[in-house]
Amino acid sequence: MRLSDLKTGQSAVILKVLGHGGFRRRIMEMGFVRGKRVEVLQNAPLKDPIKYKVMEYEVSLRRSEAQMIEVITEEEARDMALQAESIRGTSAAEAMERAVDRSRKRINVALVGNPNSGKTSLFNIASGSHEHVGNYSGVTVGAKLGHMRYKGYEFNIYDLPGTYALSAYTPEEVYVRRQLFEHTPDVVVNVVTASNLERNLYLTTELIDINLRMVVALNMYDELQNDKAELDYRLLGELLGVPMVPTVSKTGKGIDELFDTVIALYEDNGQDTLSHHIHINHGACIEESVGRLAAGMKKDSSLANYHTRYLALKMLERDREVERLLSSRAGYAEWVGLRDREVERIEKELGEDIETAIANEKYGFIAGALKETYTPGTHEKEKTTNIIDTIVTHKVWGYPIFFFIMWVMFEATFVLGAYPMEWIEHGVGALGAWLGRIMADGPLKDLVVDGIIGGVGGVIVFLPNILILYLFISLMEDSGYMARAAFIMDKIMHKIGLHGKSFIPLVMGFGCNVPAIMATRTIESRSSRLITILINPFMSCSARLPVFVLLAGVFFPAHAGTVLFCLYLLGIVVAVITAKLLRRFLFRRDDTPFVMELPPYRVPTSRSVLRHMWERAAMYLRKMGGLILVASVCVWFLSYFPRHDDPVIQQEDSYIGRVGRFTEPLVEPLGLNWKASVALLTGAVAKEVTVSTLGVLYAGTDDDGDTAVLSQRLTEVNPQTGVSDFNKANALSFLVFVLLYFPCLASLVAIKQEAGGWKWAAFSFVYNTVVAWIIAFVVYHIAVLLI
Repeated sequence: MRLSDLKTGQSAVILKVLGHGGFRRRIMEMGFVRGKRVEVLQNAPLKDPIKYKVMEYEVSLRRSEAQMIEVITEEEARDMALQAESIRGTSAAEAMERAVDRSRKRINVALVGNPNSGKTSLFNIASGSHEHVGNYSGVTVGAKLGHMRYKGYEFNIYDLPGTYALSAYTPEEVYVRRQLFEHTPDVVVNVVTASNLERNLYLTTELIDINLRMVVALNMYDELQNDKAELDYRLLGELLGVPMVPTVSKTGKGIDELFDTVIALYEDNGQDTLSHHIHINHGACIEESVGRLAAGMKKDSSLANYHTRYLALKMLERDREVERLLSSRAGYAEWVGLRDREVERIEKELGEDIETAIANEKYGFIAGALKETYTPGTHEKEKTTNIIDTIVTHKVWGYPIFFFIMWVMFEATFVLGAYPMEWIEHGVGALGAWLGRIMADGPLKDLVVDGIIGGVGGVIVFLPNILILYLFISLMEDSGYMARAAFIMDKIMHKIGLHGKSFIPLVMGFGCNVPAIMATRTIESRSSRLITILINPFMSCSARLPVFVLLAGVFFPAHAGTVLFCLYLLGIVVAVITAKLLRRFLFRRDDTPFVMELPPYRVPTSRSVLRHMWERAAMYLRKMGGLILVASVCVWFLSYFPRHDDPVIQQEDSYIGRVGRFTEPLVEPLGLNWKASVALLTGAVAKEVTVSTLGVLYAGTDDDGDTAVLSQRLTEVNPQTGVSDFNKANALSFLVFVLLYFPCLASLVAIKQEAGGWKWAAFSFVYNTVVAWIIAFVVYHIAVLLI
C-alpha cells in the first residue's frame, strides 16, 4: 500500500520510495528509507498535508508526495508470511523483516521502445510470456505484465506500447507517459534497435529529460555486427549518462547481462555510480527559455515529483497533456504567459517553429554522440530490403502479388488443412461411437454423445485450418511484408476515405476482430479510427472459418479454396463500400498524414511463428472447453426437451425448435429453414457455435455420435419437404450471411470500448445484419438461376 493510504494513528514500515531525481533523493534524505517505521500523526484541516513521525522526528508531506512511498503494515506482513508458508510461530518483527526483505528484492521494470525494436520479443524471452510480435506499429495496445525470478530478485516486467516519442500525438504516447509518471517504475529498460540508433535514440533523449533510472538495451545487436558496423557502446553510454547492454532478444543473448545491470542500477540507491543525469543542450536560445520556465515551476512544491526541466520543454511545445497536468496549479496562468513570450522570441530568433527547433537540437545531439562512437557498416540488409521492395511494392506487380499471397493463404488453409482435419474427424467419430456403445441409453448418453461430442467435436476438427491461417498471418507480420501491404494499399485506403494505417487492423481482423479493433488506437484521426472500427467486423475472422470450411467442403469440394477466397474478398468489398458511405454521410474527410515505418525484412524465427500458432491453438481449445462446450450443452438441452417419441416432431416441437419456427420467416427469403436460423442466433455468442449448433441439430440424430455424418446430414433429403435442407444456392446464402451479419458479443463490447459508446455497437449490430440479409437475398436468388 502507499503511505497516503494510512489513517491517523496507523504505522507502517517503508518498503521503497518511488519517483525519481531530486524528489526521490530529498525524500530519502529526510529519513524515508527502506526498513524505517513511519507513523501518521495528524492530517491538516483540509486533509493535506499530513504530519508523520519517522526516525523520532516529525515531518509533513503532501498527500501526493506520500502517494509515492510504498509501505507495509504489520497485518500485511503477517499475511505475506502465512502465504509464503512461513513458520506460524514467526513473531511480528520477524514477519516484518521478511516482508521488507522480500519487497527489497522486487523490482518493477518498464520496457519502453520504438515499434519494431524487438521490445515485446525481449519481454517474452525474459518473462516467459507469449505476446505475439508483429513487425509493425501498434501490436501492443496496452501494458502487458510478465514476471521473472533471477538471482533472488522478483521482476514485474511491464511491456508498454511501442512509441517513437513521448509527445501527446497518439494514444500510445499518452499512455506510455502516464504510466511512467503515475506508476513510476523502479527501472526503465529502453529497448533500441542497435542498427538504427539515430532514430531510436530520440525516444532515449526524451526519457533522459524525464530523469528516470534507465538502462538501454541495444537490441538486435547481431544485425549491427553482421553489417560490419562498429559501436563503442560504453562511450555512448557515458555521453548519454545511462548504461548500455547489447542484446539479441530472439536468441536470449545479453538478457542476463541486461538484468544484472537493472539490479545494479536498482541497488545503486541514487548514488549515481552507474549513471549520471545529463541535460541535453538545446542551444542557447532555447535553454534560456527552459531555464526561466523551470525556475518558476520549481517554486511550486506540488511538482516535486516531476522533473521541471522536462515540464518546461513540453510547455514550450504546447503539449496538451502537460498543460492538463499544470492547469490546476496556482502559477499556471503566469507560466502560460511566460511561455507565449518565450516561444515568440525563439521562433523569431531561430526562424522556425518551436517543435521543429527542439527536435532538430535533439537530433543534433544524437548525431554528435554517434559521430564519436559509431562507424557505419555495409548496409547489406538495406540493399536486400530495397531489392525485395522493388518487386513486392511495384506499381504494377505489387497488387497481383498481394492478392496472390492472400489466395494461396486461403487455398492452403483448405487444402493442407483437409488432411489433419480428416484425422481429427475420424478420432472424434471413433470416440463418439465408443461412448455410444459403452454407455446406457438415456439422457446422459444423449448429452455426452449428441450434445458434447456432436457439438464440440464438430468444431474442434477445424483447428488445423485455423492454425494454417495464423501461420500465414504470422509469416507476413514477422517478415515485414504486412507493413508493405499497408504501403501499397494507402492510395486505395485514401480514396475510400480511410488512412493507410487502417489497412493493418483490417488484415488483423482475418485473425480476430477483437484485437484488430483495439489496434485501431494507432490511427491518429478519430474519424478514420471510427470508420475502421465499424468496418472491421466485415473482415472475416478465424471464428467464421469452421463454417466456411464445412459448407464449402460439402457443396463446392472442387473449388473450396476459391469459394473461401471469394468470401473474404466480398467482406473486403462490403467494407470498402461501407467506408465510403460512412465518410460521405457521417464523417468529414481529414488529412492526417500517412507516416509509418517500413522495417527491414527479417526472416521469421521458427520460435516466434510456432509460439503464435500454439497460442491461437490454446485459445481455440480453451474456447472449446468453455464457451462452446456450454453453448453446445445449452443447444442440446433446448433441442432435447420436451421429449417426443417421433424424432422429427421432437426437434420441431423442442424449445429450440419453437424459437427456430418463430424466426424462420426472417430467413425463408434466403432459402433457409428454422435450423439455420437457430444456428445463426447462437453464433452471436461466438461464430464457431454456429457449427456446433448444426452438429447438434443434424449429426445429433445419429446414435453413434459420429461427427463425420454432419456433412452427409446437410445434404440428405428432408422427408417432410422432399428436398434437402441445404443445397448450393442456400449454402452460399448462409455463408454470405455468416460472413456479414452482426459480430460476436466480444467484438460488440470491443466496439463499444474503442468507439466510445454503445450507440456505435448498436449501429454495427443493426447495419451489419441488414446488409447481410440484403446481400444474402441477392446471392441466393442469383444462385438459384445459375446453379
